[in-house]
Amino acid sequence: MKGPIQSVEITYFLHATEDAEKVWSAVARLIGVETVPEYEDVEGHYGNPIRKVRVHLTQDSAGAAFGSVVGKMSPTVRSEMASQLDSIVDEHSALFLRFDKQALVSGSLVLRTGDSVRIKVKPRAFLLKGSARHFYEGLLAGGH
Repeated sequence: MKGPIQSVEITYFLHATEDAEKVWSAVARLIGVETVPEYEDVEGHYGNPIRKVRVHLTQDSAGAAFGSVVGKMSPTVRSEMASQLDSIVDEHSALFLRFDKQALVSGSLVLRTGDSVRIKVKPRAFLLKGSARHFYEGLLAGGH
């Protein structure tokens, strides 16, 4: 049987002053899955160069990445996330996590909406069996 997670998408923006390798290494450690990111060069509001980084995982890789992220969350972060489920799950039952990019590079996992690493988690719809809140609470409680 396939796991409960259909896909995971990780995105973040790199500014010219940031070390791309340091940030990618931190993200790679977080998701614990061998993959290669896609890069897109974009322009900031003031014409400054920005690089958008994206990783899209499906099937077993998506489940493993989500499990790795949840496994690295402290009980405090899990509790904070669980209390926010109503605001971080969309109408399609996708879960949106945002972790502080600089804290991640420093080895900490901190929820943040600003300059963040965004992780979008899509569940297998047929496994929801009720509310998305209940589904994600179960995954958080079980560590995956």
